[in-house]
Amino acid sequence: MTELEHADSYYAASAHPAPVHPALAEAIDCDVCVIGAGITGSSAALELAERGYDTVVLEARRVGWGASGRSGGQAIFGYACEQSKLESLVGAASARQLWDMSVEAMDLLKARLTRYAIDCDYRPGHLHTALKPRQMTELVDWQRQLEDDYGYDSLRMLGREELRERLATDRYIGGLHDAASGHLHPLNYTLGLNAAAVAAGARVFERTPATAVEEGETITVRTPDGLVRCRHLLLCGNAYLGDLSARLRGRIMPVGTYIVATEPLGEDLANDLIRDGSAVADINFVLDYYRLSADTRLLFGGRVSYSTVPPPSLNSAMRARMLKVYPQLERARIEYAWGGNVAITMNRAPHFGRLSPNVFFAQGFSGHGIVMTGFAGKLLAEAVAGTAERLDVFGQIRHQRFPGGPLLRMPALVLAMAWYRLRDLF
Repeated sequence: MTELEHADSYYAASAHPAPVHPALAEAIDCDVCVIGAGITGSSAALELAERGYDTVVLEARRVGWGASGRSGGQAIFGYACEQSKLESLVGAASARQLWDMSVEAMDLLKARLTRYAIDCDYRPGHLHTALKPRQMTELVDWQRQLEDDYGYDSLRMLGREELRERLATDRYIGGLHDAASGHLHPLNYTLGLNAAAVAAGARVFERTPATAVEEGETITVRTPDGLVRCRHLLLCGNAYLGDLSARLRGRIMPVGTYIVATEPLGEDLANDLIRDGSAVADINFVLDYYRLSADTRLLFGGRVSYSTVPPPSLNSAMRARMLKVYPQLERARIEYAWGGNVAITMNRAPHFGRLSPNVFFAQGFSGHGIVMTGFAGKLLAEAVAGTAERLDVFGQIRHQRFPGGPLLRMPALVLAMAWYRLRDLF
C-alpha cells in the first residue's frame, strides 16, 4: 500500500468497484470547489450539483481515503458531547435546534441509501453499554433527558439479564438500546455518495492535494499541477486538512483510533455474539466499539493514540481488548488491523462555520461522524445557496484552541486525558 491508496483494511478489501478519477493537470473554473472527498465533501458536492452548481471536488488521495472510509461505521444519534453540554454552550433553544438536526441527519442518511441505491450493508440497532453502576446511572439519566426534554422515543433500557440475552458476554451490567441508530460499511457508503455526486454533474479529481488557497471574490486553489478558480470554497478535510488553514488547525486535534477484523465466524457463532445484529459501544472515555460485518466478521475498535502513531503490536493489543469482551474468540484469527485519524475538538462539539463570506468549513466530529458528516455537507451547500441560518446555529458554539500550539498540544492533551483514563477504571 502506498500513501495514495486506501488503508489495508477490511473495508478496502470488501469495497465495491469504483472509478479512478483523474488528477487535475490544468487550470479550471467552477462555482464551488470542495476540498476533501470523504462523506462531508461528497455530500456537499451531491447537494450542490443537484442544485445546478458547477462543482469540483479535490481529493489528495482517493475518495473515502480518510476517516470516512475506515471508521467504526456506527451511525449514532446526537453528538460526541452530551446535550447538557450543548445547552451550556448555546442555550436551551439552540441546543434543541442542534438536537433536531441530528435526528434529521439520521433520516437524511437513510433516505439517501434508498434514493441512490447505496449498498453499504446498513443494519439498524445500536447499544450503549455500562460496565459499572456509575455508568448505568448515566445511561438512565441520559434516557430520561432525551425522552422528557427532546421527545426522543427510540430508546430502551436493558438490565443485565436482558442485555445478556442479546450479547454473549458478561462484561456489562446493562445497556441503552436505540432502534433508530445503526451501522454500515463506511467506505461503500462514501463511494456511493460520491458516485451520486458525479452522476449529478460534480467533477472529482483524485491524487490532487490543495497546496495553497488565495481568498477573494474569486478564490484560487492551487494544486501541484493545476489550479481551480471558484466563487465559493468548502473545506471538508477534517483531520486530514493539514496546514491548509491555520485558522482551523488549532481548533481540532487529530487522534488515532484502531480497528481489527476477525476471520468470518460463520452465521451460528456471529449471531450468538450479537443476537439482534446491533452495533455496540461501551461508555468508557477510551471506549471499545464493535459490530458484525455482512460476512460474519467481528469488527472491533478501540484504543486511541494522541500522537496518531499506531501502537506497537497493534494486532495483539486489539485482540487482547476483544477477548476481554468475547473470550470465546480465543481461536479466531485476526485478518485485518488498521487505524486512522479522527478530529476532536476541545469540547467534543462539532466545529462548523465560515472563514469569510465565501469560504465555509465543517470539522471536529469527534468520533460521531458517520451521521453528521453527511448532514454537514448539506448545511454547507445550503450556505452556498444563500440559506445559512442552520449552519449559523452551529456557529454559535465557541471553540477554544488546543493549548500548546502545533508542537506542544499533543503532550498537553495526553496529560489532560490521563484523568479520564483513570476514571474509566472506577
